[in-house]
Order: sequence, then structure tokens, then C-alpha cells
Amino acid sequence: MTADPEEKDATPTRPADDIAAPKRRGRAKKPAKAPKAAKTPKAREKREEAPSLAAGQVHVYSLDGDVVKTVDLPGVFRSDIRVDLIRRAVTAFQANRRQPYGPGHQSGLRHSVRWSGKGHGVSRVPRIRGTMIGAQAPGTVGGRRAHPPRPDKVWTKKVNEHERRLARNAALAALKDAAMVASRGHRFDADLSLPIVVEDELEALEPESGMVREGLKILKHLGLSADVQRSKDGRHIRAGRGKMRGRRYRQPRSLLIVVKGPDKVRRLLGNLPGVEVVSPAALNAEILAPGGDPGRLTVFSEGALEVLRSWPA
Repeated sequence: MTADPEEKDATPTRPADDIAAPKRRGRAKKPAKAPKAAKTPKAREKREEAPSLAAGQVHVYSLDGDVVKTVDLPGVFRSDIRVDLIRRAVTAFQANRRQPYGPGHQSGLRHSVRWSGKGHGVSRVPRIRGTMIGAQAPGTVGGRRAHPPRPDKVWTKKVNEHERRLARNAALAALKDAAMVASRGHRFDADLSLPIVVEDELEALEPESGMVREGLKILKHLGLSADVQRSKDGRHIRAGRGKMRGRRYRQPRSLLIVVKGPDKVRRLLGNLPGVEVVSPAALNAEILAPGGDPGRLTVFSEGALEVLRSWPA
């Protein structure tokens, strides 16, 4: 019988390469994958292109972080930046808060001691009666201190009113210098104009539950939330005896917020790490330049900035 031609075509045929190459056992090699394209970083949402600024001008931002208008800075921001006066005033503020301290009147002297006199071959140290144990003298165990701190020592420092005002104005002038603000370690968006001025809507917010969450949202829109996070991450246990005396933790300073009515805004932002909320009347060299280092990252409400226009430069 002759084979059906359709049956011949139905028989599978192997390619020539498969016939020539011996069949290998084992796991078959997977085809090489095409190299992945490098991931491009996601672009951060930028605020709308702000108009250019002239010297002595700043932008006014809304609570959403948009530029609303441009205003001139008060004349006090054109003062000379005198770091020596700032540190002199800050040192005086810190010294005037210092509490005098010292040992008790009878500390180290509560012993019944005697001195046997000369010629006994022992040192002339007061000794507890009936023993050879020294007491009361500065070089003995449990004795008094040789030069203890005196509670009657005066720690206060005096600074003239004129110098104190110049120091405050110098600290205010440093707020607009981005290099000084960055050198203190503050983190903020590079396209912000310093000092940061916000609309008066910040003071009009009514206190309610979840205010801190709302305050964080506002700082995120303004590009300032990274500085609050820096202050939170920098909290650490103090080195030394102060950790046992109610001063266990130290924390970096973050934003200074200046508003006309600080009570409401303190409910909104005052509980954030390192953030302080004050009125213009409470400004001084220490609040504006903690530790004597000028250039604190500061947010003014539009109304609080207008109050500074009446200050002499």
C-alpha cells in the first residue's frame, strides 16, 4: 500500500540545528533580559514661577504655598549684622536666668574632731575623736570643699538698652540672609524668600481638634516640614549630670513663628518639635539667634511684619 501524502506531511520534523546538536540534560538557559532603563527621579511639585524680587523685598505666601504678592521689608532689616553684639546680649540673657547655688553652711563640718598637736609624727589633720581618721579638712574623705561655689556670687550681666536694641535689630537683619540660615542647619526650599511672610489667614484659623495635623500640612505646602523633622530627629539624651536634674533631653531649635495673636497659632503649631510662637513685642536677640548664632528660620504673618515698620533701625 502506498502511504497517504497527508500523513507524510503530518509527521513532525526537527530543524537541522537540533538534529546536529546532541540533546543536553539539565535546566534550559533563559533568554537574556534586556537591560532595564535607569529610573528617573520623580520631579517634586514646584510652586508657580514667582516674580523676581528687588533688593529689600520678599514674597507673601498663602497657606497653600502660592505666591500672593510682594512686599518691602521694614527698615529694621537693613541694620548691620553685629555678631559681637548679638552674642553679648545672648550671654547676658543666659547669665541673668542663672540660679545661684552653693553648699550648705555646715557641709563637710559635721564631725567631732580634734588635733593632737605637734610632735607626734603625724600630719596636722583634724581627726575624728578616738580614731586616726581625718575629717573636715579639704583633703580628707567626707571633708569640706576647698573652694566651693558661693551662693552669694552675682552672675548677672548688664547690657545697655541701646546695645540690646542694636543686638535685636542685627539678629532681625540676619533672618534674610539665606547663607546664615543654612549655616545654622535649617532645611528649607531654595526658592523661598527669607524671612518667610504668610497671609494673615494663619491667625484666623479657629482652634479645633486635629490642629497639629493641619499645621503640618501648612508647613509642607510652604516647604518647611523638613526642618521640623530635623529637630525631631535631633532629640538626644543630654551628656552629664543634667540628665538627672530634669533636663534629660536636648533638642535643636526649629522654626520661629511671629504673629500678632500667638495664642491661637500656638494651638496650631506650638506643639511641633523645636517650634516657637511669639508676638513681635517678645522678640529679642536670644529668641532670634539661639546660642548667639544669628540666622534662625523665621515665619512672619503679614500683620506682624507691619508692626516692625514702626521700629527704629
